Amino acid sequence: MASTPGTPRLLRAMNDRAALDLLLAQGPLSRTTLGNLTGLSKPTASQLLSRLENVGLVRPSGTSAGRPGPNAQLYEINGGIAYVAGLDVTPTRIRSAVADLTGKVVGRYELPTPGRSAKGTVERVVKAIEGALGEAALTKDRLHRVSIGTPGGFDPTTGRLRYAMHLPGWHAPHLLEELAAAIAVPLEVENDVNLAAVAEQRVGHAADSDNFVLLWGEEGIGAAVVINGRLVRGATGGAGEVAFLPLPGTPLVRNVGRNNAGGFQELAGGEPVLALARSHGLKARTAEAAIAAALDTPGAGDAVLAEFAHRLAVGLAAVVAVVDPELIVLSGGVITAGGERLRGLIQEELAELAVPRPRLLMTAVPNDPVLSGALQSALSITRDEVFDTAGPTSGGGTD
Repeated sequence: MASTPGTPRLLRAMNDRAALDLLLAQGPLSRTTLGNLTGLSKPTASQLLSRLENVGLVRPSGTSAGRPGPNAQLYEINGGIAYVAGLDVTPTRIRSAVADLTGKVVGRYELPTPGRSAKGTVERVVKAIEGALGEAALTKDRLHRVSIGTPGGFDPTTGRLRYAMHLPGWHAPHLLEELAAAIAVPLEVENDVNLAAVAEQRVGHAADSDNFVLLWGEEGIGAAVVINGRLVRGATGGAGEVAFLPLPGTPLVRNVGRNNAGGFQELAGGEPVLALARSHGLKARTAEAAIAAALDTPGAGDAVLAEFAHRLAVGLAAVVAVVDPELIVLSGGVITAGGERLRGLIQEELAELAVPRPRLLMTAVPNDPVLSGALQSALSITRDEVFDTAGPTSGGGTD
């Protein structure tokens, strides 16, 4: 059978990508180890590493001295060949971070935005990005991509934010175009809970799960749904907006868009949870603190945890009946404050309310999950672009 023109180039590119993924996952490797892991001969592995080093994708990283076997040169991904930025936007602050191609966070910044007006959104986003870049001693031209997480979701048909009336300044009709022009690098804006699910999928408990739901509990209740390994966003970006789900145990909420609330939110959102705790005599200023206090208060605290678990299970039962996930990940500060004790109570309640029995786990990404997901999302696309040695170009500048 005649060979197809360009096949050797494509095979080299496939070998390059396999080697780069191994270096990314396992850290510095020698030529021999890389050859063994990829199945390439020593000469081919040597040519591959030389090629990747010449285009700046890998660099020498010391030797294997001190390890078993003969001393050998080690190689690693050159993280400085590309940088990405991630942002986590809430009504009171914008948190940003910059990571290199390996995923190492090199700069962080937080911009408080209490009581901000609807004006100046673009300027605040740019300031947050520049703050993280400054912390990393990088200039704006080193960025390859930016990913932003916000409450609600942008409707793909209109480009406007929906399901998040509490986020002033983010509902302008041409905001996405204005942000893209100001940032001047590829930009993606995604629902914050969806990004928490991305983090869980890439570096958390859902790494081996193609069908899972992440339930988010902060001041607001939300969810992300992943089916066959892909996020489900819905026709208007509203998939997972379970706060609006009508549920037994609370009066039916009408005009939910105007009220920015629904049954599940009225049952298990931050304010109802705080009210629940106070009704049992627990004193706290936030829902998260109230759940933490419940763990240390026998009697009243037990009642609070049991009722909160019941409320969460009622909402999850509705989700499970529709989605039938293999895994449910519990995330967000209010829920994770209850720890394994709350998780066990939810699992018991859900077993009585739903036929499927998905695994129920507390998040493996408790710190800045939205920001982590934004970085992971931006890194995934950037790596595909930068690691594509079959393309017209194969890299950029190096540190």
